[in-house]
Amino acid sequence: MSLKSQAGELLKYLVLSDPVVPYISIPAGVLASKLVYDLTDMISSVYFKSYSNLSRIQRVEWNNRAMSTVHAIFITAAALYMVFLSDLYSDQYFGPITFRNSTISTFGLGVSVGYFITDLVMILWFYPAIGGMEYVIHHLLSLLAVAYAMLTGEGQLYTYMVLISETTTPGINLRWYLDTAGMKKSKAYLINGIVIFFAWLVARILLFMYMFYHVYLHLNQVLQMHVFGQFLVFVVPSILWIMNLTWFSKIFRGLKKTLAKRQ
Repeated sequence: MSLKSQAGELLKYLVLSDPVVPYISIPAGVLASKLVYDLTDMISSVYFKSYSNLSRIQRVEWNNRAMSTVHAIFITAAALYMVFLSDLYSDQYFGPITFRNSTISTFGLGVSVGYFITDLVMILWFYPAIGGMEYVIHHLLSLLAVAYAMLTGEGQLYTYMVLISETTTPGINLRWYLDTAGMKKSKAYLINGIVIFFAWLVARILLFMYMFYHVYLHLNQVLQMHVFGQFLVFVVPSILWIMNLTWFSKIFRGLKKTLAKRQ
């Protein structure tokens, strides 16, 4: 089959699982991100004296990190509910879990797509001031996988499993805020570093391993997905996991160095 034919087949396959929800949820994600950014700028200029002393790029990153923190809290709560509390993906129900979706699950992914679009545009606009190439790759892969799951309704369970990793984002952002505020030697900075270490280990290392095991147990259902969906389930989490391992080694070395200085 030619590349053109394959592209045409995929285009026909990408029929919206819910034709209305994406048109509401994606703009909602973009607008919510913009609202949080603007509110952070307004509130910070009034209540944080150090904010006015920051450079323009630092203020942009300050507001951008607030935006990512709010998204992380939202999508982590949504992902934990969908994966562990909702019965949507329960094995006791008939039918492949890889094709199960709902209006709520699709809406949550749409909001996340809106955020990733907004954040990626900001990263590229100010590149590389608020994020290097690793952030661009991470956001492109995340955007591709989340958008596909939202539009087709396929593989939403595994998409939400991966999105639980966003639980580490607030800690990473708090670390930047403390550093920017000149509190790198504070007890709060140390405690935050320890929390990041364990949160990263659980949410970005062990949870991914659990997801790989879950895929293995439901391999026959995964193989019923479109070939592009299979690619996203097998390849994208693997790449993100390798990136997480690389970042985890840096977190471990940084924490070890910090603890050594305090002895």
